[in-house]
Amino acid sequence: MKLTDTDQQLLSLLRENARASTAQIARRLGLSRTTVQSRIERLEREGVISGYTVRVDEEYERSYVRAHIMIAVHPKQMTTVVNTLRSMPELRSLHSVSGGFDLIAIGAVPAVGDMDVLTDRIGAIDGVARTTSSIVLSTKFER
Repeated sequence: MKLTDTDQQLLSLLRENARASTAQIARRLGLSRTTVQSRIERLEREGVISGYTVRVDEEYERSYVRAHIMIAVHPKQMTTVVNTLRSMPELRSLHSVSGGFDLIAIGAVPAVGDMDVLTDRIGAIDGVARTTSSIVLSTKFER
């Protein structure tokens, strides 16, 4: 499905705040409420919008030490490694990537020592060859 510029703007507003009222979104897009509601329903029906989630307050999230954890996986171990990583609540997301590493996990923990423990736990998973981490210093924007 090809999305229009208006659809892209609508999705961007929903990423910012999926609980915004249809009236608020309509005002920001310069459209009627019924048009916005119809577009949302169409995007849901066609599977572009597959669900809604919780976004934690940025100030709260910034109080955590966050890191990008690059993970190299031994051949034929991806499924096992991913399933183990999925069970770690400290990991916010996991991405399969190209290049020198196979996965990048985004971790968030209360303190630097906790990040050390988390990366050690990840490195000890059967099937993980090596890890490298980069602490996030600041987030310039997020959608």
